[in-house]
Amino acid sequence: MAVFFISDLHIGHLNAIKFDKRPFQSLEEENFAIISNWNNAVSADDEVYILGDFAWKNEMALDVIRQLRGKKHLILGNHDQRFSPELEQCFESISNYKVIVVNGQRIVLSHYPIAFWYGQHRYTVLLYGHVHNTDEETIFREFISGLNEKGIPAECYNVGCIMPYMNYTPRTLEEIRNFFRKS
Repeated sequence: MAVFFISDLHIGHLNAIKFDKRPFQSLEEENFAIISNWNNAVSADDEVYILGDFAWKNEMALDVIRQLRGKKHLILGNHDQRFSPELEQCFESISNYKVIVVNGQRIVLSHYPIAFWYGQHRYTVLLYGHVHNTDEETIFREFISGLNEKGIPAECYNVGCIMPYMNYTPRTLEEIRNFFRKS
């Protein structure tokens, strides 16, 4: 069993395609890519943590989530406030914030980037989304770099699906770390 992470899928949200300059011409094309990428990476026994903004429209989200492999957990984002009971039942858990341990590594899961998080000074990793690939992300990364330059441990990653290393595919922490080691 592997543990994967992703955020900001915005299923059914046409404006997200424009806002993020996503490489899709339609919601159907985007959904097809997400489902294909997801199911090529994730098996039925794997755990997937979706760090917010899963969907905009319940009907489309229900159709998509039923096609996605793995046991899905949702960390609520600002666009996840009006889910139908039927869609809610597709998740193993739903929470605002979560701390998990994967292969001995403690990880804080939040939709939002956090300047200082639980266990940060004890090498807990923060995974987040929300800011997409925007100036806000750039400013947050500069802040984190500043902490590290001062010797303050701060390891965190944006798992938004639109990030180049995510490429609309759930990723393990190791896959994400490897991308940053290479760059």
